[in-house]
Amino acid sequence: MPYRACAVSVLTALAPALMPPAASAQYPEHPIRVVLPYAPGAAGDIALRQIQPLLEKRLGQPVVVDYKTGAGGNIGMQDVARAKPDGYTLVLGAANNFVINQFLYRKLGFDPLTDLEPVGKLADVPAFVYVSADVPAADWTQFQAYARAQAGKLNYGSPGMGTTPHLSAYRLSKAMGANMTHIAYRGAAPAVQALLANEIQLYIGGYSIAAAYVPQGKVRALAVAAPQRFAALPGVPTAKEAGMPDAVQGNWWGFAAPKGAPADRIARFAEALRDVLGLPEVQQAYLASGFVPGQDSPATFGAAWREEAKQWEAVVHESGVVLDN
Repeated sequence: MPYRACAVSVLTALAPALMPPAASAQYPEHPIRVVLPYAPGAAGDIALRQIQPLLEKRLGQPVVVDYKTGAGGNIGMQDVARAKPDGYTLVLGAANNFVINQFLYRKLGFDPLTDLEPVGKLADVPAFVYVSADVPAADWTQFQAYARAQAGKLNYGSPGMGTTPHLSAYRLSKAMGANMTHIAYRGAAPAVQALLANEIQLYIGGYSIAAAYVPQGKVRALAVAAPQRFAALPGVPTAKEAGMPDAVQGNWWGFAAPKGAPADRIARFAEALRDVLGLPEVQQAYLASGFVPGQDSPATFGAAWREEAKQWEAVVHESGVVLDN
């Protein structure tokens, strides 16, 4: 065989191997698995289900939700941290899974800041500060005065130790010198029932509580911890407007991939996510559910993780709360 013909033959045979991986296939080629480390019905699950068909249409492949519950979300998070970093396994976790639990649990088994790649925020869940209707306070100033006068006698509740509602309420109680007692419940539902019964006087939670009980006068919403007022409750001031200490932070839900996942695949999913979350019909649906759609990039989302983690690390250490898996 002539040299030129031989060289062409060899190059032809090697061509597939020489092509860059990104050019060999269009991502995604098959379904994407999204691990949700909580039981069905969690806020993140609701937010994802509202956009799932639109996201699948953008990506051209199914997005399959895999529920892996337990240990405050740590089991599902660890599953993804140890998964193959190919862009086909993601996790949809809450704020505590990314920026709190590594400081809270004795043996987490992984570090979300180093073992996961940020993809994008699905939604913010602004935190409303609620008080029982039996509390003689119509606004934050009145409640603060009442709590100080009753120092050591009032309770605040949370859906569990180390959650954002727990740590935010802890900070708030300390900031106003109220020395309130924390009561941890097994989830938001029993905590809300305790607020309705005045077993606890303060609770920090999402919009759904306001939608269900504020119009009936069963609870009062004193403020919302957000940069601006929540559109569905324009009469509730922001924490800053109410004069509240900068102590309350809302929850959020975001996507991450195993460390080392291809950047182009992460960018593809993040772009599809942003496109869907920018649709007017999605924004309206999220508003009705108490969500604010995320609109960031993997880089800005990752930067927000690192900054928020510093804040929560200090709060966790100050509170002295330590948990076991």
